[in-house]
Amino acid sequence: MTKTILRIDCSPKASAAHSSRLADELTEKLRLEQPDMPVVHRILAERPPAFVDSGFALAMMTHQSAEAAAEHQALQTSEVLIRELENAAVLVLSTPMHNFTVPAVLKAWIDQIVRFGRSFQSTPDGKVGLLADRPTYIVIASGGYFTGERARQPNHLTPYLRDILRTIGITDLHFILLEGLARGDLAVEEARRLAQDQIRAMPAQH
Repeated sequence: MTKTILRIDCSPKASAAHSSRLADELTEKLRLEQPDMPVVHRILAERPPAFVDSGFALAMMTHQSAEAAAEHQALQTSEVLIRELENAAVLVLSTPMHNFTVPAVLKAWIDQIVRFGRSFQSTPDGKVGLLADRPTYIVIASGGYFTGERARQPNHLTPYLRDILRTIGITDLHFILLEGLARGDLAVEEARRLAQDQIRAMPAQH
């Protein structure tokens, strides 16, 4: 099966979001480096994943393999999303910071892909990821500043994403930050310039 670039956009503003626009530039760079690699693009605001429910929780414990899960209605969305991730050579995730952490649609996607027995396993030494690692680029847009000397707000987003993606086996993370977007046009221009510099400095994917 052909490997893909999997792109997940999480902003309620969809393609108009600063994070999505920068992800366009990043995805184009990756696509030019890997012209034979198709892009699978999910805009979560347009098709939000379902929140997990009691049916999901019960089925997860007894239908852990992909084959078993395919037969259970409660796990079908989870299987589709996990297979997309398994087939991705590169993951691009664009998201705003909402209330110091991830937006609800991203949390819903995470809850569908972080599944006991399928994408991680519990051991006496803790959780062990079952998915292969891959380069993962995370574009984050924030109205304020949450890094450096200008930071005036907590940051529960990047530590959470590091921890939860590590749980399923993904540790090769690269954060590209757009901060201070609510501070006026000059701040937006500065944020975009700094983020674009990061993208240009990224080593090529081969």
